Amino acid sequence: MNRRLMTLLASLAFTFNMSTGAVAKETVPQDAKRLGFVEWIVLDDPELRLKARLDTGANTGSLHATDIEPLKRDGEEWVRFELPLDHHKESKGIGDATLTFERPVERTVLVKRKGAESQRRHVVIMGFCIDGEHQEAQFSLTDRSRFKYPALLGRRFMAGEVIVDSEDSFLAESDCGFRALEQVAAEAN
Repeated sequence: MNRRLMTLLASLAFTFNMSTGAVAKETVPQDAKRLGFVEWIVLDDPELRLKARLDTGANTGSLHATDIEPLKRDGEEWVRFELPLDHHKESKGIGDATLTFERPVERTVLVKRKGAESQRRHVVIMGFCIDGEHQEAQFSLTDRSRFKYPALLGRRFMAGEVIVDSEDSFLAESDCGFRALEQVAAEAN
């Protein structure tokens, strides 16, 4: 009797493992892009190239922003913010140039931070190019100057579209056109 029970349990376990494996594979679309944990993105308007970390642990993306100022436009919530260009490795000689953006506020989120008080952040939609394709994603605005990457893409952007290779970076096969940092900085001043 024990042998029959063991055979039945082993059979059930095998069937369960096979079926869950099949389900996991079916949830990844055939045309999903394989990207590294860090990729270049190019913001639409100034065609500025930034390094972005693809973070499966974050729900919403995040963008380095300073001087974040809420404002009203036709009764709607908007936000004005600056993106300092000195966050780039290539930024030697550009001074303290910044880009100023104004965007409608999509929503406001309360971000819980380890070892610090929770922080309320404005979320905006930004257009950008990654792997040769134009995309839009939600970004919460916050000072990311202490982080290595000025932009972060979260699960909302990646869901069903991107598989992240956590062992490699810069796997995008197609380029996005961008302008030299010096040119963007010169026009910002």
